[in-house]
Amino acid sequence: MTLKEAADRLGMRPVSAASQLSREFFTGYVSDLLSDVMANAKAGDVWVTLQVHQNIVAVATLKELAAIIIIGGREPQRQTLAKAEEENVPILVTSLSAFEVVGQLSRMGISGRG
Repeated sequence: MTLKEAADRLGMRPVSAASQLSREFFTGYVSDLLSDVMANAKAGDVWVTLQVHQNIVAVATLKELAAIIIIGGREPQRQTLAKAEEENVPILVTSLSAFEVVGQLSRMGISGRG
C-alpha cells in the first residue's frame, strides 16, 4: 500500500514531503518512546505516534521509516516540519486515536511488529 492510498482511506492529511507519498509500506510500529522506536522499528515501517517535536524526524531518518503518522489531531511543530522537508520524511496527521489508526491499517493488511 502507498502512503497516498493510506492517507486517502484514513482521511489523513500530509504536512511534509508530499512528493514521497508514492512510497509503499507493508508494516508499521506504534510507540511514543523514541528509544523504543530506535530499538524495535524496522526500515520501511510507518510509525504511529503522538509526538510532534523535531526529534521524531531524526529517529525516522535513522531507522529509514516510510513515514510518521501523528495522531489525535496534534500538529507537528514548525521546526519539525522544516526538518521533515529537509530529510524527505513524510508526516501525516489525523484526528484519529492510535488505536483507531492501527486497527484500520491492520484491516487494510498492514502488519505490526511483535
